[in-house]
Amino acid sequence: MTPAQTATDLHTQPSDAACRSFQPVLELLGRRWVGMVLLAGQHGARRFGQYRAFVRGISDRVLTQRLRELEQVGLLERQVIPSTPVQILYAPSARGMELLDALRPLLDWTNRNPGALGRLPD
Repeated sequence: MTPAQTATDLHTQPSDAACRSFQPVLELLGRRWVGMVLLAGQHGARRFGQYRAFVRGISDRVLTQRLRELEQVGLLERQVIPSTPVQILYAPSARGMELLDALRPLLDWTNRNPGALGRLPD
């Protein structure tokens, strides 16, 4: 290996800090329904029922958990509108929209390759 190849390899290797930052993102996105919940909010603020309609098959309990988790990590913002009944809206934060933008190429790939992975093993 030449010194030039070593320098190139060093520049392409992720740093430990980058890996430590990347892993929690992958773990969050790997949780069931998180990706769909994020996608559901991509066009603006939505009420709980609108998320539930978009993410077919998710239970109310799990949807509540995912909305809270995404809010806790700063990817969703929760807005309470005092009315009768009270309205609660969830929308992606600026960081959430930035993550959605980063995921868009992956979504495009899945649209071009439907069923490419088949059924994944449990």
